[in-house]
Amino acid sequence: MRHIELIIIIILLTLSSCSKDKKISENYIDNDNLESEMVKAYNEGMEAFEKGDVLFASKKFNEAELLFPQSEWASRASLMSAYVVWTQQYHNKAINELKRFIKIYPNNQNLDYAYYLLAMSYYDSIVDEKKDLRPLLESKKYFEIIVNKFPETDYSLDAKYKLELINDILAAKELYIARHYMKKRKWVAAINRLKKVVNEYDTTIFIEEALHRLVEVHYIIGLESEAQKYATTLGYNYKSSRWYEETYQVFNKDYEKIMEVKKKNKRERLTDKIKSFF
Repeated sequence: MRHIELIIIIILLTLSSCSKDKKISENYIDNDNLESEMVKAYNEGMEAFEKGDVLFASKKFNEAELLFPQSEWASRASLMSAYVVWTQQYHNKAINELKRFIKIYPNNQNLDYAYYLLAMSYYDSIVDEKKDLRPLLESKKYFEIIVNKFPETDYSLDAKYKLELINDILAAKELYIARHYMKKRKWVAAINRLKKVVNEYDTTIFIEEALHRLVEVHYIIGLESEAQKYATTLGYNYKSSRWYEETYQVFNKDYEKIMEVKKKNKRERLTDKIKSFF
């Protein structure tokens, strides 16, 4: 009896082993089929991209990624999905695809390129920085990530150049608003804007004028020691600047008379210009 039981156990184990082998074999077949389908979808995406149908191409790349997500080609398909729409300036779609890529594949070897495309997607979508600063600020954020996380890459070099351009635009905007507040005699608001240029955009060409305007505003409101402090900073760093010459005149006793003459001359030039039309 024990002998029969032993034979039954051996048979069951054998059947179990055969069943497992069959499942493993079926899994290999399934994986082969999935990989084949993924390759097909990927190739269809490439064909669509070459024909200029980037939206369909992006869809096929997404399909390839979903078909076989454990494949090393899944991340490539995801990045291609973003790239093809970026080439035709579908900025919002590219941004969404790239953010998803960065979230799902945080250790991918092409992460630097993904961040660069994301920064460029925001940068290229800038339409009017005077009305909408968001794309400008978002692109700045991601260019800074590239510089900090991938400093040795070519993307970092271009990111630094783009950051200089972005900072110039932001500094110019702050200075423009500061001048507006000065005309309205809103001195505190003007000072805050000018200090922002000095503290955050000191590598731009607008730093010299910002320092001069701080001298000018503080002198007007009677804070001569503060005006002198900014004048010293301007003189030490930018003594050859025309703005230092302007600052030197602020401490001249006849400064207010000089400013009045300048305003008068400006009004006269405007009047002459208007008369020339008739």
